[in-house]
Amino acid sequence: MSATMRAARMHHVGEPMKLEELPVPEPGPGDVRVAVHAVNIVPNLANILNMWTTWFPHSPLPTLPAIFGLDPAGVVEAVGEGVQAFKPGDRVYVNPGRSCGSCRSCRDNDSINCASYAFAGYFGFSRTAIDLLDRYQGGLAEYMVAPGHSLVKLPDNLSFNAAARFGYLGTMYSALRKAGAGPGKRILINGISGTLGIGAALLAPALGLTHVYGTGRDQGLLDQVGKLAGGRLNLHSLNDGPLDEWIREETDGYGVDIYVDALGPGAPHETFLAGMRAMARGGIAVNIGAVAGDLPVDIHRMMDQQLSLVGSAWFTSGEGQAMADMAEAGLLDLDPLEHHVFPLEQVNDAISGIAQRNGGFSNFIISPTATA
Repeated sequence: MSATMRAARMHHVGEPMKLEELPVPEPGPGDVRVAVHAVNIVPNLANILNMWTTWFPHSPLPTLPAIFGLDPAGVVEAVGEGVQAFKPGDRVYVNPGRSCGSCRSCRDNDSINCASYAFAGYFGFSRTAIDLLDRYQGGLAEYMVAPGHSLVKLPDNLSFNAAARFGYLGTMYSALRKAGAGPGKRILINGISGTLGIGAALLAPALGLTHVYGTGRDQGLLDQVGKLAGGRLNLHSLNDGPLDEWIREETDGYGVDIYVDALGPGAPHETFLAGMRAMARGGIAVNIGAVAGDLPVDIHRMMDQQLSLVGSAWFTSGEGQAMADMAEAGLLDLDPLEHHVFPLEQVNDAISGIAQRNGGFSNFIISPTATA
């Protein structure tokens, strides 16, 4: 194989990425090298590249120049010493979550709460994440190196383009699992037509969810979402009135057992708070959508009603494997996703063009194997 590869790197915050020839990375002990076929371009990537250092200076970017790209899928091309569960030729998704392996959380099998946790090809959650960010670059290249434990083995009936959506899909899946979602539970998804929220509609059949309530503003998108999940969804446009009043009417005053907020940065706080007011006694709220700022949550009501509010940042490789297994069994259907595929040379066009999308149905993909 060639000793070099094509990669898109950002050299300075706010500047377009540059396509360059770089050495092909070598996998170390426990690592694998993956030939990248698809990388999902998430809606938040433009914010990361342009404004992250101003918005969240405590959450570092990798040392520049760096290769970004959060959600890669491809084929194992080489394995390092000690890798046993994967071999060249395996089709995989690469979970970008990176942990140190030695802090207290890692030793307690809680890698997402690692003190140095980082998203390879994206950002870290503490200053000590820099080493992991620099060691494991992102997927906007022909090849990448990742730890073997980060891989998800893909079935033949799951395309690389669909698998590259696992990041946002897995975020919703993990949130639902943390909240104990299952048959009989009443569940509210705030922002169900968006990139995160639509995951609940896609996952509903696999999880046995029969009472899923979803909100959005675009009635056309809500109509599209309503065709998913075999009639399990009850949908409401926020333009038609407060969601908490709607939930009380729909549930005969009971409320919802689980509330997942999937709204993005800049969403109004009142909508989030209305979701909290829609919860039944003993309910659990999970925030995954990046609504920012201080919220006037009624903590006395939370005490009286025994409510919980937790944050959920990502998902494990084991949860990713469960989703792949659901797809193989025909329980998770990702065919409704609309793939917009760009070659590596058009990465900057893809990042700037993602603002024009069909809600959560659009799946923007960079494919190093595609031609311009």
